[in-house]
Amino acid sequence: MENSMIIGLLFMFIITAFTNILSTLKTIFISKDIMNPVYFLVFLDAVIFATIVSKVTSSDGIAYTIAFALGKSMGVFLGGKIESKLALGICEVDLFLNDSIKASQIAQKIRETGYTVNNILVGGNNETERHQIEVVINRKEIKVLEDIIKGFDVEKPTLKVKTLNKVDGKITTTRLRRA
Repeated sequence: MENSMIIGLLFMFIITAFTNILSTLKTIFISKDIMNPVYFLVFLDAVIFATIVSKVTSSDGIAYTIAFALGKSMGVFLGGKIESKLALGICEVDLFLNDSIKASQIAQKIRETGYTVNNILVGGNNETERHQIEVVINRKEIKVLEDIIKGFDVEKPTLKVKTLNKVDGKITTTRLRRA
């Protein structure tokens, strides 16, 4: 294989991975109803895709097709990594505990951190009394909540995490910023 072909294949791999990252971001933005960046991403993706398809279809052999397919796979992988770093959105996290004192202490610590918290007495398995702590939190801050729970030596807590589309009213979804 000559150097120009190797460079072409490498370029095909990189640009295809990049377009797949754009597609992943587009999907994330659409699912979160953040539409302004989507128009630009779709335009850019379409221009690059048309250029790539013409290169793949005009080339001899399977090398460019494989570079294209590998680039798509790498793009999905990298897009997933970027999505987890962005962690856009709001979640409702429900923590269930049997210990009322620990539930009260954890709820208070979460409040002190700046989140809105609801404490609810619920019937668990076989109607045993359980304590539910309900927190609405930005998805990227769930680690803060997990760290608070770990600080109270709660092992393998029962957590229910739901994605919310919108929150209105007096609910705080982000922690207090300390000066």
